[in-house]
Amino acid sequence: MNEFHGRTVLVTGAAGGIGGATVRTLAARGADVIAADRSAESLERIVAETGARPLAFDLTDEADVARAVDGLDLWGLVNCAGFGGLVAPAVDAGMDMFDRVIAINTRGALLVTKYAARSLIRLGNGGSIVNVSSQASLVALQGHVSYAASKAALDGITRVTALELGEHGIRVNSVAPTVVMTPMSASYWGRPEIEKPFLAAMPLGRWATEQDIAGPIAFLLSDASAMISGVTLPVDGGYTCR
Repeated sequence: MNEFHGRTVLVTGAAGGIGGATVRTLAARGADVIAADRSAESLERIVAETGARPLAFDLTDEADVARAVDGLDLWGLVNCAGFGGLVAPAVDAGMDMFDRVIAINTRGALLVTKYAARSLIRLGNGGSIVNVSSQASLVALQGHVSYAASKAALDGITRVTALELGEHGIRVNSVAPTVVMTPMSASYWGRPEIEKPFLAAMPLGRWATEQDIAGPIAFLLSDASAMISGVTLPVDGGYTCR
């Protein structure tokens, strides 16, 4: 399968679970993948596995983003880098933690989009951008005020950039995953008092896998979704249809 042959796609958060699965999926489908994360060391494994090109930068630093991204010859972008923060009620929210979540999940994604979109416009071949949002942007989840705010803002960025970039043939969409059960996720979502009622409320009744998210990302990047732009696609086992 070579549906992305000749297309260069930048994937942020490539050292993480969903980011790594996305790199593998796109590389297997013929894309020239640039795998980005904060350090070159964190990218060694996914680069060795897929042949992706590594690119290290700090997405909270505009000068570093500009240095790394501006001038790349890109066709696509996946904003997958993210930070969950701490699970805490709004009345106990720490503003330093809130600011960090926003800096990575919202501001960081906008910065990468800002410079990547210039490349897509310059090349004049259209393109596709996919932002990794969350079901937390669509429904209220206890203790997730900072994360929900960051992802709801990211969905707003998705819609505005879809409107602004459409004239250049560039599509922008989001995916909104449910929980992908990793060791880090398990510290909260794996608690019986949290897991049992949550899965009981989900029609498909299971946690997502990393590949469950990478597949829809690849779809929204591909020509199979050529008339889809400005949407946030829930990938949540039906949780938000309640």
